[in-house]
Amino acid sequence: MYGKVEICGVNTSKLKVLSEKEKSILFEKMRDGDKNAREQLINGNLRLVLSIIQSFRNRGENPDDLFQVGCIGLIKAVDHFDPTLKLQFTTYAYPMIVGEIRRYLRDNSSIRVPRSMRDLAFRALKCRETLTSELNMEPTVEEIAKCIGEDPRAVARAMDAVSEPISLYEPVYSDNGDSVYVLDQIKDSSDSDEAWLERIAIKNAVSSLAERERMILLLRFYRGKTQTEVSEEIGISQAQVSRLEKSALDKVKKMLS
Repeated sequence: MYGKVEICGVNTSKLKVLSEKEKSILFEKMRDGDKNAREQLINGNLRLVLSIIQSFRNRGENPDDLFQVGCIGLIKAVDHFDPTLKLQFTTYAYPMIVGEIRRYLRDNSSIRVPRSMRDLAFRALKCRETLTSELNMEPTVEEIAKCIGEDPRAVARAMDAVSEPISLYEPVYSDNGDSVYVLDQIKDSSDSDEAWLERIAIKNAVSSLAERERMILLLRFYRGKTQTEVSEEIGISQAQVSRLEKSALDKVKKMLS
């Protein structure tokens, strides 16, 4: 069903894909009150929703339902996106669409969670969205707990109770065939003095890499940054960071073998 051409009456084979320049122009028009520009932005990003629901194909859910829910997330992203930010709309919209789908799956889960815990979790999640918008980064459990006046441990348990477990190898983004997985999003917070690059003494191998590859490995494994942070720092997409990182590691392994 996930491979069918028509979903919710939309012919997916004819979905338009907007360029970044076209999106920028449409956001300017939308800011000036052009409702047609808003519709064009929504219709021009439906393929993103389609690509995201592919990640949920093994959940046993109707793709039409997931597509509709994903479109709600897309509409929210269009309405709240700030074009002045140095951020591509796709990067901004992706987590909002995924979040909307996860909320739908969570609310329809067969696992029974006490009402009081669900209420606390929903308050915490709502606060998390607000803080993320204000801080431009994911807030800590302590910050969320302070925001709603609850104990951090209770907040953490409640959020865990309503969160759907996912695989580390579940794709969260795809760009021109290059996928970024949950595992790629995990940040290495270990002390830099104990970074694995120094521990296994491969400085000579790393120094022979191209400058961009060396920079990616330095930022990822020496400074403990996520691929998202690396992509923002060096000015390429996260999918490209993932591909270059894997390529650099393969080269280092071959040099050491």
